Amino acid sequence: MPESTENAGRLRAGDVVLLTAAASVQFRTPIVVRVIREIPDRHTYDGWLWLDAYQLDTKGEAVARRELFVMRAGVRRPAPDETRRPAPVRRRTTARAL
Repeated sequence: MPESTENAGRLRAGDVVLLTAAASVQFRTPIVVRVIREIPDRHTYDGWLWLDAYQLDTKGEAVARRELFVMRAGVRRPAPDETRRPAPVRRRTTARAL
């Protein structure tokens, strides 16, 4: 079972984590992010935190920098198969002669 970060302490730069609805309702569609840093100077509710992170694509490459408000107990390390989801299928279209 993937480990929760709740007991693992502060997230560090380079940590790759999976954000699902357990971290916040905004992640109904889960995303994988690489942590840049926790943002400690923003006051939050108990058990919540702000993250500065890069959202990763299916190849593990950064596609967007984001500041995210998440529940610490819902942040977890992804299993290897969760970091490499298949890319969406693109349908080919053929050109029609006019």
